[in-house]
Amino acid sequence: MWVLVVGGTGFVGRHLVGRLLQGGHTPLVLARSPRDLPEGAVLVPGDITREVPDLEGVEAAIYLAGIIRERDQTFRAVHVEGVKNLLGGMRRAGVGRLLHMSALGARRGTGSRYYETKAEGEELVRQSGLKWTILRPSLIFGPGDEFFGKVLRGLVCQPLPFVPLIGDGRFPFRPVHVGDVAEAFARALERGLEGTYDLVGPKEYTFRELLELTMGVLGRRKPFLPIPLPLMDLLVPWVSRLPFAPITRDQYLMLKGGNTAPSPEALRDLLPAPRALEEVLPTYLRC
Repeated sequence: MWVLVVGGTGFVGRHLVGRLLQGGHTPLVLARSPRDLPEGAVLVPGDITREVPDLEGVEAAIYLAGIIRERDQTFRAVHVEGVKNLLGGMRRAGVGRLLHMSALGARRGTGSRYYETKAEGEELVRQSGLKWTILRPSLIFGPGDEFFGKVLRGLVCQPLPFVPLIGDGRFPFRPVHVGDVAEAFARALERGLEGTYDLVGPKEYTFRELLELTMGVLGRRKPFLPIPLPLMDLLVPWVSRLPFAPITRDQYLMLKGGNTAPSPEALRDLLPAPRALEEVLPTYLRC
């Protein structure tokens, strides 16, 4: 199957492109700049937020593009305008199948621009008239991840004699491995699965437990210093304006809300043995 992958050079995309190749598919990887791709993948130069490539011959599309922080692109451009552009190109070319990566917790009214633009993207997909699948991962872990490799690692490895703890640290999460996310997308494509599904790992943790696990992996022993949420509410908007802010306003809002859900029955067949955080984290986390 010829599959256009938007975001195919990103964190999840690199794994998915490899999985599609293993499955005998031909991934057409849309990228804004030239990238090295594995043999068998086809580079399609372009920026989905500005233009739509020629989709002639494409049998399905997978939209993985997403950003956690706004730098050279905005949440709206990537999560909404890009989806809108792709849907228009698919209709013109007669491509009838779309798989879309959203985010667990995406909904209107959260105050998080990340969640709210992801929710807008979901609405566009549902109203498209195409055959569609929306997968909504929780925190994704694996080499190169943002949350464990940067946020938690930064909290643990900084030179202070304590680890800052946001509130009481009881916010729940159910992280999922990047390879499992790629596998879920590939199998959903191959089996024609349709609908919206939350995508979570095998175990739920509190934020405090994730920090404790990170400290254990990194061989650090430090006491926690709880920072009351009212103080964090005042500090984060100011800190997030810094070029290298350890946490942004959107990340803070998502953190306070937690990120967990039961594993849908339909996905248990797609992911019969999801990888555990304790198994994978020691393979790539270092101070």
